[in-house]
Amino acid sequence: MVESIQEITVIAEALSSPVRVRILKMLCEKEWYVYELAKALGISRQLLYLHLKKLEKANLVESELRLEPNDPRAKKYYRAKPFKFVVDNETIKNLKEV
Repeated sequence: MVESIQEITVIAEALSSPVRVRILKMLCEKEWYVYELAKALGISRQLLYLHLKKLEKANLVESELRLEPNDPRAKKYYRAKPFKFVVDNETIKNLKEV
């Protein structure tokens, strides 16, 4: 549950981009390796990382570095975190100024 004005603002900003919402939708379906996700979205990995950073800051996604057999490089996988975001009059009324 959202408790502060700062927290609701960070989440709202993360969800304000159609690209980030599309990323979140894809990550809700399965976890993705950054290269594959960027390719599926048709954007650069650098731009994808900027979007993922905002989603991580809002605590909507998480990442994990993995070593694959027969591949010396670590790969970063992302997945959606369970969340529920409800905004109504009662939520706004009870927000803390922190």
